[in-house]
Amino acid sequence: MQAVWQTGTGFIKDFLDMLAEPKPPYTTLASTIKNLERKGFVEGEKFGNSFRYTPVIIEEEYKKRFMSGFVNDYFKNSYKDLVTFFANEKKISATELKEIIKLIEKP
Repeated sequence: MQAVWQTGTGFIKDFLDMLAEPKPPYTTLASTIKNLERKGFVEGEKFGNSFRYTPVIIEEEYKKRFMSGFVNDYFKNSYKDLVTFFANEKKISATELKEIIKLIEKP
């Protein structure tokens, strides 16, 4: 989705050009974009033998949906378990946790 948002409206090749190396195969990216279309995140418009895609969801809404599904699927809908996982894996520092607590306690 990052490449789609950065490009705006574009073809698979345009999105592929936005990706860093190593780039996925064209067909893999095309399948991914088709899945995003099926889920309602992008909209395709036929141009000859190709499709031009446009994002139909803003990044913030996509993140909300993605994270909600992620936490539900992998952490039994517990954000506490999510944060605990990252703390145990040393992916989040005590300073970062304190910053998160401040954000939560902020009126």
